[in-house]
Amino acid sequence: MELWPAESIWEQISPLLPGFTVEVLPEIDSTSTELMRRARAGRTEPTLLVAERQTAGRGRLGRPWQSAVGDSLTFSLALPFAPCDWSGLSLAVGVAVAESLHPDVGLKWPNDLWWQDRKLAGILIEAATSGGRSQVVVGIGINIRPRPAEGLSTPPAALTELWPEASAGATLLRLMPALVRTLQDFERHGFAPLQARFEVRDVLRGREVHTSDGHSGMALGVGPTGALRLQQAGGERLIDSSEVSVRPLNTNTN
Repeated sequence: MELWPAESIWEQISPLLPGFTVEVLPEIDSTSTELMRRARAGRTEPTLLVAERQTAGRGRLGRPWQSAVGDSLTFSLALPFAPCDWSGLSLAVGVAVAESLHPDVGLKWPNDLWWQDRKLAGILIEAATSGGRSQVVVGIGINIRPRPAEGLSTPPAALTELWPEASAGATLLRLMPALVRTLQDFERHGFAPLQARFEVRDVLRGREVHTSDGHSGMALGVGPTGALRLQQAGGERLIDSSEVSVRPLNTNTN
């Protein structure tokens, strides 16, 4: 049985987010879907929703995210959010999570955490507006223990490969304060102050990549708004994260 440090998390986060609540459910379709339903219904209180198992978890571009009890950490955080510019938010979240987990965790633009060219975690950002107030729902899925790789060309990475004693509860407790503070900093200042920290962990920089809309070139890092800088024969092209997915060339990594 997973031990969830809900009270400890609440004690750390409630001073930063007044009205903050923590909920842990044994099963739900998707934590992000549930928080989006609540947001559209006008429920905008800051909420951390954790699921031991998701039956319809999803990632970016509608990809499924499978989770089993204890093998993965799946949660979503909803809070009122009104930045001047949303650009680069998934990268900022990635920085907060990667820095909390391990020095060797890398970031794959725009929303994945990688280790040794294998996916360790994914991030899904969604926004809702209700009653004139905007809210963000940040969904995160992290592989805690090795899991089956059926349907994947490369086995996913697991946090226990880097942190042998890792558990879902301990991982959540470790990353939540950094995640909330990063979201608050992003709301005030945007992505630009985090650009250098992202580039330290950027696994695509200097590699030939191709995009899902048919472009290819060398990844040069990211700009101050989080756009991917892609060097092509005709010059540099900026790729916005809402447009495409990107993979390195000459690799089978998902």
